Amino acid sequence: MNKTLFMLIDALAAKRRLSEEEYAFLIANRTPEAAKRLAELAVSVRKTYYGNTVYIRGLIEISNICKNDCLYCGIRSSNRSCDRYRLTEDDILECCREGYDLGFRTFVLQGGEDPYFTDERLEALLHSIKGAYPDCAVTLSLGEKSYESYKRLYDAGADRYLLRHETAAKAHYEKLHPPSLSFGERMRCLRDLKAIGYQVGCGFMVGSPFQTVQDLAKDLAFIQDFGPAMCGIGPFIPHKDTPFRDETAGTLELTCYLLSIVRLIRPNILLPSTTALGTIDPIGREKGILAGANVVMPNLSPASVRKKYMLYDNKASDGAEAAECVDSLRERMTSIGYEVVAARGDVKPL
Repeated sequence: MNKTLFMLIDALAAKRRLSEEEYAFLIANRTPEAAKRLAELAVSVRKTYYGNTVYIRGLIEISNICKNDCLYCGIRSSNRSCDRYRLTEDDILECCREGYDLGFRTFVLQGGEDPYFTDERLEALLHSIKGAYPDCAVTLSLGEKSYESYKRLYDAGADRYLLRHETAAKAHYEKLHPPSLSFGERMRCLRDLKAIGYQVGCGFMVGSPFQTVQDLAKDLAFIQDFGPAMCGIGPFIPHKDTPFRDETAGTLELTCYLLSIVRLIRPNILLPSTTALGTIDPIGREKGILAGANVVMPNLSPASVRKKYMLYDNKASDGAEAAECVDSLRERMTSIGYEVVAARGDVKPL
């Protein structure tokens, strides 16, 4: 047994922080025994704040039109094979109505950076959702915007904003994105969102091309210092119509290991067990929860468009990933000792 490894795990659990070098050691020297210990500690901490509850979010993918050309993404602007769509306001409100009836109390509006969805249109949409469902939270995940735009949407009723930082290493960021996107601008957006008052979510891909152990250590150090309310972590999965089509996918093993670490860094964090986990493993969702996650986001999008929002190959959109199968999801969570609850599921104070 690597005594240093377990000493670091215990130190993280006690202090909620390590150095970047220590995070790198924790990742590079991981063992199944270390993963088991981390998961046990993460679950214990999570239960202190959230008990055995799992929050559900209704994911509505409002558009797969995107002005950006990120090298890993299936809806990148240069992908001519992508069957594009955009939901109308009525479509989105109908998704919310169906979701509310199914017990969802958070709606997550996610999409590519589609210029059609101006501040004015999004403001009107937020007013409509909040007017119809005042007891619900709305999370936006619509990419990079100006401070003024973020503030307008917050004032219109948006509660949370999820903007994955993708990687906290500038050099790595530049290998995953076109020159039109900058690491500095992504970090500016995250700082602005937090300053405005959103419950802010960041996140990164596990096993993305060119990623090193040191890059992952930077991600953990960033989460430690930034203090997000939410963090979306999922394995990189290649898409056939991107430059990374032949790259190796990230693993469930490392993703779950990092989920446990993030839970120990931020005991109160809202931590999704992502669709990507359910895509690479039939019980990936459950494994994520058992590693310390406490959120799942079934798909509320119209069935006719779900397979068009294909960020990566074979993205799961039916079965337990579908909102209408929430009863099946409840049963699956019950089978591992957890309870899906109908609640807004705001972040608990530390």
